[in-house]
Amino acid sequence: MNINVVNADSSKNEADSLKEEKNKNQTIKEDDNKSVSELRQDLVTGDWVVIATGRAKRPDEFAAFERIKNDSGIEKCLFEDPVASGQEPDTLIYYKEDGDWTLRVFPNKYPSFSRGKLPKKIESGPYFAMNGSGYHEIIATRDHYHHLQEMEDFEIAEVFDAFQDRYLDLMNRKSVNYIVIFHNYGKEAGASIAHPHSQLVAIPVISPYISQELQGSEIYYKKNKHCVYCTMAEYESEKKERVVFENDEFIAFCPFSSRAAFEVWVMPKKHQPYFERITNSEKIKLAEVFGKALNSIWLALKDPPYNFYIHTAPCDGKDYPRFHWHIEILPHTSTWAGFELETGIEISTIQPEVAAQYLRDIINKKQNEN
Repeated sequence: MNINVVNADSSKNEADSLKEEKNKNQTIKEDDNKSVSELRQDLVTGDWVVIATGRAKRPDEFAAFERIKNDSGIEKCLFEDPVASGQEPDTLIYYKEDGDWTLRVFPNKYPSFSRGKLPKKIESGPYFAMNGSGYHEIIATRDHYHHLQEMEDFEIAEVFDAFQDRYLDLMNRKSVNYIVIFHNYGKEAGASIAHPHSQLVAIPVISPYISQELQGSEIYYKKNKHCVYCTMAEYESEKKERVVFENDEFIAFCPFSSRAAFEVWVMPKKHQPYFERITNSEKIKLAEVFGKALNSIWLALKDPPYNFYIHTAPCDGKDYPRFHWHIEILPHTSTWAGFELETGIEISTIQPEVAAQYLRDIINKKQNEN
């Protein structure tokens, strides 16, 4: 009779080996089902962005980027004394009681558009062009070392005063159909002069991005009978997870489909298509929300380069009741590569929900310290 002898240890090892292989296969299957990124679509434009959760960074890792310091000092600054440096005559200037100025607006000495000229068509075979007519102005604040992200609410409100004043003066000029107001901070963001300043450019054409937003706003309203931006503001204020700061008039939040890490939008809660119609009391409320959002980005990323710009309805004589003006703040935390350039789809390596929480914590910490 043949007797088979089974080694107990061998049998146990074989069972463990089979169990380990099963667990390994199960893990591989689970990993296969787990996405390394998330495609999110802009509710207004339909554009796509990638939130790369698989290679997501911790919020504090973004502060490792150090911007290029290009400040040559007050002595060489062209905007410290615009008159002495030969800038164009002021179109607007605000003074303090002691006679010193706090803010001044003057035409850009090296403008992108020719002031006062009417647009003329230029034909070139199958192509269409026109001469670059329009207005290009500088809005400079007094203190060379005191930037917007460090200003008090009343100082920021004064900047918005100037934006509105110049907008109202230029919007009905014959060569103007759209006015863009923007701010570059840091060399990487396009600031060639370190002195705090914003820019206003009034042009005869409407930007393609604004055209997209106008069209998207109309499409959403026709389908839902509600403003798409009001929908976002109401939802974000209710859910809170992407809110950076808000008061009773304005809200700042990281958009669901953020194109860049720590991107923030600031918008009125009440439906308002036109920035130029903002009231004085609203400017104070806007300054509070905008200032806290910008300051939190500055502290979180340790002085990053950034841009912000105002998106408002065009001034071409048409009515845009479905639009909703807002400000978009974009810190520079990455560089576009081949994928972004070819597809136009931007990749962010932090979830907007995580970024918003980080910015909220900074605001709350600062408020508690005060």
